[in-house]
Amino acid sequence: MCTRDALAGGHARARVPFASLRPLTAFGLGVILGATMTTLSEPGTRKVRRATMSDVARLAGVSIKTVSRVVNDEPGVHPDTAERVLAAIEQLGFRRNLGARNLRRGMSTGTIGLVLEDVGNPFYSVLTRAVEEVARTFGRQVLTGSSAEDPARERELALEFCSRRVDGLIVVPAGMQHGYLVPEMRAGTPVVFVDRPAGDVVADTVLVDNLGGTAAMVAHLAQYGHSRIAFLGDAPDIFTASERLRGFREGCAKAGIRYDESLVVMGPHTDAGVASSVRRLLSGTAPATALITGNNRITIMVLRALSTLDARPAVAGFDDFELADLLDPPVTVLAHDIAAMGRAAAELLFARMEGDTSPPRRIVLPANIIPRGSGEVRP
Repeated sequence: MCTRDALAGGHARARVPFASLRPLTAFGLGVILGATMTTLSEPGTRKVRRATMSDVARLAGVSIKTVSRVVNDEPGVHPDTAERVLAAIEQLGFRRNLGARNLRRGMSTGTIGLVLEDVGNPFYSVLTRAVEEVARTFGRQVLTGSSAEDPARERELALEFCSRRVDGLIVVPAGMQHGYLVPEMRAGTPVVFVDRPAGDVVADTVLVDNLGGTAAMVAHLAQYGHSRIAFLGDAPDIFTASERLRGFREGCAKAGIRYDESLVVMGPHTDAGVASSVRRLLSGTAPATALITGNNRITIMVLRALSTLDARPAVAGFDDFELADLLDPPVTVLAHDIAAMGRAAAELLFARMEGDTSPPRRIVLPANIIPRGSGEVRP
């Protein structure tokens, strides 16, 4: 079923029913793979060595020191000589190694590090873009890596960035042990934690009101007559997941709803596991009439599972996601400004990099209910 709603500007919007949320085929990938393009990695392509200052000096007939003076815009080089050096640079495609130069001089490397959970998750894509926009205004580049929720990988990435002498570090924690960053922080590398706090380090942190937002969603569903509300959250050792579970419990208590552990399913999750859990939650003599999901990925798994069932419980998810408003019914979500989170983290970091020595700050951003229809279904 598709409907068309009038939008601003006279455009139309097509809504896709839950039932159409089947796993994606490889069609899009096939289109991409079907394209023909030439790459430097194709067989027969010879790798060309990067030009060095020695190469430039040899071609221009000058010393390496003269090339260095021209590259760094230092005085003492005759205009004709400088012109020969610049012509050689252009011919060879020489690019100076700014990072190495700055390290030798004890200068800024012009980079910051950003350690995420998963750069492929739309949540972190938005966060990354916001950090990059702030970094650009300060003339910095962002080095990014994904920890895949592995504390060891997080540590590896963070220390690798520090070994490359990034000017600052933003970390989405995968674990709760961050003492390994203390030597770097004492050496002058500022660190900001985002989305989750550090376990054993006092530092600037930017969070979302996970507890209050989830409690508010329970109250919202209770207003529509739901008392059998299930919660599907992420792995309980993740800060955001545990806080949202706490919010669910507090929301149930405030709404006078008995907390039932049989209606709580914590991750990590797979599509098959969520499908099995949804079938169980919606069966029996006292099935759940509403489902709260702990993040956007779980929401999509739940919707995919519901597309194979006849049951139509109320659904409300933490985190907004692309096209949530185009489904039928549109998905009710707890939305928070991901870009604002990224900007706040980056602004805190650059303030520290510019000399701010005030006590560490903790910024908590609100999570607001966007009632679109799926969470307003009555039992």
